[in-house]
Amino acid sequence: MCGRFTLHTNPREIGKPLGVEWPFAAWQPRYNIAPGTDIVGIRYDREVESKEFTRFWWGYLPRLAGVGAPQPINTQAEHLESSRYFRDAFHHHRCLIPADGWYEWQPHIGGKRPHYITRQDHQTLYFPGIFETRADRHLCCAIVTYPAQGAIHDIHPRMPLVLDDESLDAWLDPGLESR
Repeated sequence: MCGRFTLHTNPREIGKPLGVEWPFAAWQPRYNIAPGTDIVGIRYDREVESKEFTRFWWGYLPRLAGVGAPQPINTQAEHLESSRYFRDAFHHHRCLIPADGWYEWQPHIGGKRPHYITRQDHQTLYFPGIFETRADRHLCCAIVTYPAQGAIHDIHPRMPLVLDDESLDAWLDPGLESR
């Protein structure tokens, strides 16, 4: 699930639903964002008490995990609370990963057939994510997934959770916990 996604929307539009302005001077549309690369996300910064764009490394490896620990790019929504690896980030370090769409590959004779999944109105998608600080002090993240819904289930058993605009602020709210 969601091993590749795109982000090509005008960057000034991406933060509008959250009231966040694009801070980076350079912008390159990306049509094949792969794991193990820097990606753009939005988080709530507790120090300045506001939402901001941030660069994350796509591959979750918290500094306390140690050398050789797994670096998942996705985490299952149904295990966020019960997983020791993800629980603290779920409670204290949530982020949003903007995307225009994502790719899923369906087994097909002679290989795999790619499918590009996006909103019908072509507006920005926001994947919920969790993040932590790596040993090198860079931020790393994973995208939250859940069981595939509708026609996507015929392509792949899981998909990224996609939040509606009304849920974006709640996901980033540092005071909101599931306890």
